[in-house]
Amino acid sequence: MCVTRPPQRPRNSANDRRPAGRTKARVGAEEHRGEPLAASWNPTAEPEDVDEADDLEDDEPRRKRPGVMSRYGWRIYAVPLLVVISALAVFQTVRPTDGGAITEQQAAGESEAPEEPVVTEAPGQQFGPELFSADLPPGGEIPETGARTFRVLPGTSEVIGTGRLYRYTVEIEVGVEIADPNAEFGNLVQSTLSDPRSWTNPQGATSTGPISLQRVDAGGESPDFRVILVSQQTAREACDYSNGVPYDSSCRKGEMVYLNAARWVRGAVSFEGDMGSYRRYAINHEVGHVFGNKHVGCPTQGGLAPVMMQQTFSVSNNELHELNKIADQGTQIPSDGFVCKPNAWPFPIP
Repeated sequence: MCVTRPPQRPRNSANDRRPAGRTKARVGAEEHRGEPLAASWNPTAEPEDVDEADDLEDDEPRRKRPGVMSRYGWRIYAVPLLVVISALAVFQTVRPTDGGAITEQQAAGESEAPEEPVVTEAPGQQFGPELFSADLPPGGEIPETGARTFRVLPGTSEVIGTGRLYRYTVEIEVGVEIADPNAEFGNLVQSTLSDPRSWTNPQGATSTGPISLQRVDAGGESPDFRVILVSQQTAREACDYSNGVPYDSSCRKGEMVYLNAARWVRGAVSFEGDMGSYRRYAINHEVGHVFGNKHVGCPTQGGLAPVMMQQTFSVSNNELHELNKIADQGTQIPSDGFVCKPNAWPFPIP
């Protein structure tokens, strides 16, 4: 069916203006005049009542406004959807990478507790009861043989201490391979013997008085003793392994201080994997023989072991006593049950 709209008057024409003081009845009569036709979402719906106050204030009668759905249709859903999609795109663009992500708790100043590591480093080695204290512990590969000739590692020091001066060199057997000989061996020997807890301590005076030490190298004066890192086989030959105690050890013979590379790599059971302390002990113990010191036992139950105790073999007097039965170590050790704690220094408190 065709519907014809009656012509409308221009809204801003002079004839459209209402005279002041018009009555409500007259307004009601005009409500049915010249209203344009419009399609309705519900053609049978009754027209809504017009608020009386609005009638009095408006120049034109109020028409019923079409609903939101009738005006915008499907677009009423499209706009919010576009807003959400845009927000997600912005979030993905500015979000930090996983490596540097910042959580809400971190942004608020709250730190998350770190996850527990899967593997933690053990404080020391734990050896089974079947391993005797004098045994060479299991561990890394050891230098078994060398050329039985030695080379001096470069390096010198100032005179450390006062009194009679002892000069020494630091050497390594040709064929003994370690990662950095001077850093790993030479510098450790020098820093150990220069430490105030070592033999230059004033309390460590010999029968002729206090001593001083100085490291020299191949271009310096002749040394009074030589500290040499040697292969396992060379140490066994020098330290009477076959005719003495059948356990790997270090020793001093005359001016030669032989440090066994097998022990340097693996240490001793009594030190429970503390390689740094064991290596300093081995240096101080063998150099101690240069100054006339002999082996001693554990003097006090639970105390620190004297550096001249044979800690490479044991910190137990009973065990050292039994080893002395195999080969005399120069000093009788009592079988009194005393057990000491491992110690690297002649004078632990300088």
